[in-house]
Amino acid sequence: MPRSLEDNVDAYFDRAAAFSSHPRGLLDQIRACNGVYSFQFPVRHPDGRIEVVRAWRAEHSHHKLPAKGGIRYSAAVDESEVKALAALMTYKCAVVDVPFGGAKGAVRVDPRECGAEQLERITRRYVHELVRKNLIGPGVDVPAPDAGTGEREMAWVVDTYMALNPGQLDGMACVTGKPVTEGGIRGRKEATGRGLVYALGEVCAQAGDMAALGLSAGLDGKRVVVQGIGNVGYHAARFCRERGARVVAIAVREGAILDPKGLDEDAVVEHRTRTRSILDFPGATSIPRSADALELDCDVLIPAALENQLTGDNAPRIKARIVVEGANGPTTPEADEIFWRKGTLVVPDIYANAGGVVVSYFEWLKNLSHVGFGRLERRHQAASDLRLLHAIEQATGKPFTAAVRAVLVRPPDELGIVNSGLEETMVTAYQEIRETRQRQPAVQDLRTAAFLNAINKVARAYLELGIFP
Repeated sequence: MPRSLEDNVDAYFDRAAAFSSHPRGLLDQIRACNGVYSFQFPVRHPDGRIEVVRAWRAEHSHHKLPAKGGIRYSAAVDESEVKALAALMTYKCAVVDVPFGGAKGAVRVDPRECGAEQLERITRRYVHELVRKNLIGPGVDVPAPDAGTGEREMAWVVDTYMALNPGQLDGMACVTGKPVTEGGIRGRKEATGRGLVYALGEVCAQAGDMAALGLSAGLDGKRVVVQGIGNVGYHAARFCRERGARVVAIAVREGAILDPKGLDEDAVVEHRTRTRSILDFPGATSIPRSADALELDCDVLIPAALENQLTGDNAPRIKARIVVEGANGPTTPEADEIFWRKGTLVVPDIYANAGGVVVSYFEWLKNLSHVGFGRLERRHQAASDLRLLHAIEQATGKPFTAAVRAVLVRPPDELGIVNSGLEETMVTAYQEIRETRQRQPAVQDLRTAAFLNAINKVARAYLELGIFP
């Protein structure tokens, strides 16, 4: 029987914990899920049929508040998966220094089989249950989108929460991933994919590490295979292409396509929308079995779909030199061990796909401050830049052209500030992970180093709280 995602996360934790000096009791507290609320409610279908829907909210850690984690809509979700995803959120937030505890929510429903009206009723009822148990609020637990949900569902969440909590000044901060018009932040939708490419860019910038893999430094020219063309996979493909990499293959449920010259993700999405399949994309070779695309010859493999995609069975056949985990838990411990022996560099999920929660943090701060990033300083910065240019012109006697002025005088806007903060966060976190691996020779892979960093940061928070004197 295959191991669950929860088993895999615990195995990774235990492997890293062996390198820490913390007492067993403290490690047990960090590893354990603090609480899970399981409930069910009836939903009436358009044909009059009534279905009882299962739902969960897990809060893995309260070492920092609020807890943070997405809401997943999936027909296959169960309590064990929700607990595992909540644990990953705890470690992910710690790795990138976002001051949240980990949480996760889920509703066992297939969003593809439900109309918008039905999904709205499900979402609003779910929020009612969370409010009833005090499992949602700006300082308590802040959900976000996950698989099967998006901006629309988060708009329903905030509207329901505000209706049940009238007059709450910071109520907009009860959820992140909202539309910009409903208190969201620019750059949140693409944040996970963008953060993943920032992470990959920093990985590839280490010339010595790339030489050890037989690769040149930098992203330019790297051959990339992406599994998944949803929000994360699409934006990862887009930003890889924009930074000079070639997306040579894309894999989804119904199969995969290969084009060594490179694929345009927008054209692929348009073709799939029109034909209901990624196969038979003009100029590309169709691969009927999606899993075969994971084994294609490439420099970088980005599994950005589901968990347990890289296993002890197919890991020996994976040819990519770098695996960047866009999904949560795509690699099993057995595959991880094989990759380490092969010398494949695995960039773990608790770091690589943290861009979403980083920008969610920025959105939460924006909602609490009640002012958008860049609004206060935009004109002041522009005036300051113009004064500097004028001083240079006077000193040199050479005026700048209008085109040069337009480039040099570019005051910060919200999207620019968000992307700058995201890049800084991803670069800093990777250097910390790499430093840990170099400082402790027994820690041989990035995943163990990332988990060890997370354990140390959460342990420090508990110790500072005085829970473990």
